[in-house]
Amino acid sequence: MVQRVEPPPEPPVTLSSPAELLAGYLDFYRDAVLRKLAGLSDEELRSSRLPSGWMPLALLKHLAYVELRWLQWGFAGEQIEEPWGDVKIRRGEWHLEPGETLDDVTAFFQEQCARSRAIVAAAPLDGKAATLGGRVPAEEDRPTLIWILFHLLQEYARHLGHLDIARELADGTLGE
Repeated sequence: MVQRVEPPPEPPVTLSSPAELLAGYLDFYRDAVLRKLAGLSDEELRSSRLPSGWMPLALLKHLAYVELRWLQWGFAGEQIEEPWGDVKIRRGEWHLEPGETLDDVTAFFQEQCARSRAIVAAAPLDGKAATLGGRVPAEEDRPTLIWILFHLLQEYARHLGHLDIARELADGTLGE
């Protein structure tokens, strides 16, 4: 059985401020991730329908850490105890702790998004990242905030496509 769910509207087509447009689409995609996961059983959240083995709940945790790594650790240069908390080994598969729940991971995700919004609101789009992967690169190798935001948009768009497929296979739900 296929069920279509209508998404909320995208940011207004009249937006002309790059900062507002980027922020608007990031929030649209952040919300879309949570919409895709809403209503899935714990079993569906923790199991994979794909040979790669990724789980929808682990993808949410990964996106929370993507926000943390790029904006808090990278752009703002904040000290982060565990910037790779979504993987056991760097560039390894995403993982979940046995006791992590949808509520836990959602709260962590929302905290990271709120912190990201505050960082972005306080910085110019041409501002340069303080660090890159925990190291301080040469000035010319530091990404700008606008580059980081576009990178986050593509990360969300790609993973939302993955969630579209996982959700349709799980219970037939379609929609952006």
